[in-house]
Amino acid sequence: MKTNKLEPLKAAAEFLNVHFPDCDAALLAGSVVRGEATETSDLDIVIFDHSIPSSYRQSLIEFGWPIEVFVHNLTSYEQFFKSDYERARPSMQRMISEGVILKGDPIIEPLKKEARRILDDGPEEWTEETIKFKRYFITDALEDFIGSSNRAEEIFIANTLAELVSEFVLRTNREWIGSSKWIVRALNQYDEAFTIRLIEAFDTFYKKGDKKHVIQLVDDVLKPFGGRLFEGFSLGR
Repeated sequence: MKTNKLEPLKAAAEFLNVHFPDCDAALLAGSVVRGEATETSDLDIVIFDHSIPSSYRQSLIEFGWPIEVFVHNLTSYEQFFKSDYERARPSMQRMISEGVILKGDPIIEPLKKEARRILDDGPEEWTEETIKFKRYFITDALEDFIGSSNRAEEIFIANTLAELVSEFVLRTNREWIGSSKWIVRALNQYDEAFTIRLIEAFDTFYKKGDKKHVIQLVDDVLKPFGGRLFEGFSLGR
């Protein structure tokens, strides 16, 4: 069934007029402003309203679009900047940095500047202890992957291994991480050649059950940091 879908900016403006006519500022973010929209893309709209006691998120469908609205007062965004920085997944910073201003330029421009600075600076550098900790759990997953002969278990171990290795490569190079599709985007932004190698290694395993490319890739990633780690590792002692 065909819906009357408005253009993204027009839909966002109409949404603002209907639901948040008195807000202080707003912007439209997400795939539609990056030129990456698909048939299933939604509109990400960030609202700033000084009268809102605390931040909230809401999902709805209007003007032919699924809409995700992120509502903040003029200070609540700061906690999201902080938590996103600490987990190295700068979702709020990206939305504000890339967003198209719908209303309230004087309020949003300083936020954009702050968001861009955080994005450009990158996440906090991992400590040697954290690297050691991550090496151990990658090694543990890799050994499970090598030793398993249960296809169902191998698939889930491979999924875990792919995420752990992606995080390790990005964070040891002070790059932001992500989840789901943002893992691949973050990897591509860091090193397209490595991303191709990683995808091909895991794709070969999923299609043919051949583990050797995954094993070699993981060992190559760990090698500059001392390789696999098991003997001598201690946690909480």
